[in-house]
Amino acid sequence: MAHLAVADGVEIAACTPHILPGVYHNTGPQIIAATNVLRRALADAGIRLELISGADAHMTPAFVSKLDAGEILTLGQSRYVLIELPRHVAPIRMEPFFFDILDAAYVPILTHPERLIWIEDRYAAIKRLASSGVWMQITSGSLIGKFGRRARYWAERMLAEGIVHILASDAHDAIRRPPDLSRGWEAAARWVGHCQATHLVSTRPRGVIKNVAPSNLPLPSDSIASSFSRRA
Repeated sequence: MAHLAVADGVEIAACTPHILPGVYHNTGPQIIAATNVLRRALADAGIRLELISGADAHMTPAFVSKLDAGEILTLGQSRYVLIELPRHVAPIRMEPFFFDILDAAYVPILTHPERLIWIEDRYAAIKRLASSGVWMQITSGSLIGKFGRRARYWAERMLAEGIVHILASDAHDAIRRPPDLSRGWEAAARWVGHCQATHLVSTRPRGVIKNVAPSNLPLPSDSIASSFSRRA
């Protein structure tokens, strides 16, 4: 996967395994240790890929306390944290959950909302979260059709409406879900142009790593929303 990522033009990769008690038994210290092992292995192999630690943390009680304690990792020890919601059932207290995280001075990044089964019913809430400071991260595979027409539709719609902050590979292996960020960039550029597509894969992600405040990073563009509505 590291070879493939480098060949795809990736310079920095975030190691973000799931954290969900009872299902994915990962903790912050374990992830940091594993990242260090992999970092040394890449150096020994001469693979020029920088790594940072993080997690794709599922919605759980006492989330902020776990962030403060380092049980749940932010991305590269920044204020930004990846959060995954239940795929099949919309959580009841979704908006208060995210507002609690924002109130604690973290920036939650909701991962692959376009692939949520219930997005149609709660899309207005998704947009409210985005307007309140929650970042949205879609998957490159969604834009290129790897997750079906439905995920592609919502990924394109969110791009068109200017509520997508980051485009990620969400790579899991070297065969079925390999690093494919360049193809995602190309697909995004057809919707929002080269400059905005580069913000999705480079400008904002680098800002995350450097812990830059969201207010000091470029906002997503919604300039093509009307053309999407006509197309839909």
